[in-house]
Amino acid sequence: MSVFSFSHRGGTTEIQYGVPFSALLPLFDRRRTIVVTDTTVERLYGRLFGNLAVVTIGEGETIKNLTTVEKIYRAFLEREVDRSWTVLAVGGGIVCDVAAYAAATWMRGLHCTLVPTTLLAMVDAAIGGKNGVNFDRYKNLIGTIRQPESIIIDPAFLKTLPRREVLCGLAEIIKHGLIADANYYAEIEHIIESRLPVESLIGRSIEIKLDIVTQDETERGIRRILNFGHTVGHALEKLERGLVHGEAVAIGMVVATELSRRYGYLTVQETEQVRMLISRAGLPVAVPRTVRDVVSVIRADKKRRGDAIAFVLLERIGKAVVVEIPFVELEDALASVCERR
Repeated sequence: MSVFSFSHRGGTTEIQYGVPFSALLPLFDRRRTIVVTDTTVERLYGRLFGNLAVVTIGEGETIKNLTTVEKIYRAFLEREVDRSWTVLAVGGGIVCDVAAYAAATWMRGLHCTLVPTTLLAMVDAAIGGKNGVNFDRYKNLIGTIRQPESIIIDPAFLKTLPRREVLCGLAEIIKHGLIADANYYAEIEHIIESRLPVESLIGRSIEIKLDIVTQDETERGIRRILNFGHTVGHALEKLERGLVHGEAVAIGMVVATELSRRYGYLTVQETEQVRMLISRAGLPVAVPRTVRDVVSVIRADKKRRGDAIAFVLLERIGKAVVVEIPFVELEDALASVCERR
């Protein structure tokens, strides 16, 4: 078991990694703890919750909205949840985002513990305090930055995780190596090429995410590099309902590395190696869309400044930089992944 802790403006958050969730569950006050989970986790692990109060929500991006938050609020009302209660969010990134937002906004803040059950949530979504919901066609438009009191990461949950969901988490792991640690990126390459279990990568990804968040909790500076691949990725999620988050980010990283080459940061060989690694991992590197489709969505991004947009590039493998990219240059780079003309 490993324990990570980090200080922030609201206090300290402790992350327990490698400890069985079932062993820690008895530590929660059963009279003042309410579980928020999704239908799949409830079906697979509901027996663990015993007689705890449970709110079960749906799955997928379509339920990440204020209607779901209202459902959680109504459960709080029915149970007479007050500020002495703890919200225990058990699920993937959507559960963590929605439940943490409900906890942060009910009575101006409840105690909250996150228990991520997907690889993506373990290495990324559950760490950093950003939570919220989508609104209209816009992703994560409503939210807060409020750190949970604790995070419990039990890799045993990955045993029931579909391969596609494992690959989504692997996309974020690849991102961590690319933006922050060249040696870690080389380790990721070895794991993928040797087809070894990806669980061994979780600890380092947690360290990278924590280091960045600790430096810039409110995303005013360095934390923006965590958006590597996400500008294009979020646009693709809106356009292609068949794509899940990690897949969309993978394609976005291909675009970002191509732009990095065009700006003279990466060589042709390095750019191709990144694309090939993403492909060998089992993630997509192209999308059946036109450049115009993708750009039309990105123009609504909050990072846009006139005819340019703040974009995360790689200054080199293991170091990221934020650059203002004119849309005309972005369009040229998008041509490398858009299969339609």
